[in-house]
Amino acid sequence: MPECDNPLWPCAMTGAAACLAGFSGISVVIHGSSGCYYYPATLLHAPLHGTFILQNEVIFGSEDRLLEVIADLGHRGDRIAVITTCVPAIMGEDVKSMLADHDVILVDAPGFSGDAETGYAKALSLLGPAVDPKARGVNIGGACLLDPFSRGNVQEICRLLRLADVPAGTVFCDDDLPRVSRAAPFTLGTNGDFPCGIGEDLGTTLGFDALRSSFARIADVFPDAACDRVIAEIERQEESVVRVSDKFLRRFDPPAVAVFAGAAYAEFAAATLEKYLDAEICGIGLRNHGETRHPAEYAGGIDAVNDLIARSDPDLVLGSSFERAVCGDRSFIGFTPPLRGEIRLAPRPLAGINGVLSFMESVLNTCMDKRRKSAME
Repeated sequence: MPECDNPLWPCAMTGAAACLAGFSGISVVIHGSSGCYYYPATLLHAPLHGTFILQNEVIFGSEDRLLEVIADLGHRGDRIAVITTCVPAIMGEDVKSMLADHDVILVDAPGFSGDAETGYAKALSLLGPAVDPKARGVNIGGACLLDPFSRGNVQEICRLLRLADVPAGTVFCDDDLPRVSRAAPFTLGTNGDFPCGIGEDLGTTLGFDALRSSFARIADVFPDAACDRVIAEIERQEESVVRVSDKFLRRFDPPAVAVFAGAAYAEFAAATLEKYLDAEICGIGLRNHGETRHPAEYAGGIDAVNDLIARSDPDLVLGSSFERAVCGDRSFIGFTPPLRGEIRLAPRPLAGINGVLSFMESVLNTCMDKRRKSAME
């Protein structure tokens, strides 16, 4: 059996489900065991369907079970998407032939075929995204149900586009299905680890410097846009971050920080904390194989996480529930999935102006709370 080399990060099947379930008008079927269903169902917090194949289907074939589930979903009027998992793939079942008489999107994305980004990209390509030259506006890319900041990112970038009097185009992947084929010619990114590859890339929205650059490009593309309003808000809010950070540094030493995340978010966190808090970025553990300007290493297993934390000895750890479980009494902020055991109701962003403010607010409050507790002990 193929080996899972990254147990801390979702697999290709989960990435494909994150892409497809982000579009209304699609019923997503996980063709596999109950475990293959419940993992993305609890991680994505989105309605999914499963075939829940058991031992007898493994022995005698899963075709009848798969067709039964598809028939039950037929009355909904949605497109049906079937995502294959490791079990039918290892069984060698010809799922494509099983579905030959049905109008179904088939995504062959067993877990061992890659990480979440692989499945996400494959599923999106099968939806046939296309640019409508007549569409006006800017698409929002990088939305992914795996990302705990995704919904907040989309709301924040929509807000900034409205402020600049620029229409928002298709949101990849958090939109109505028909809009996939009517995308605008330009795209603004929120999380570079999940690019949509649709339209001309106008840049990213992680951090104030990136926002300035991206909205300068939007001003070039849309000369009538009011991008000066966005730039003015960036300047005003950055002054607030500098003022509060300076106040923190007059009382406390800069924090030593270890960051565990995908490459895009890890680079954002490292650059932001260095710029405003003079933080020492003592370690970056990447969940994926992306690139960062800061030195980073791959941390796809709990042993690698333990080793990096032990070597770097940070004051503050940004990461997932895995890092929280092993970081001891160090300060911790939930930054990447999975984030188990905590309630997250508000759509908090990491992108845009409010993303920077929310991130710095969390870091400063967490660090101050830890320093105060240490002083009292």
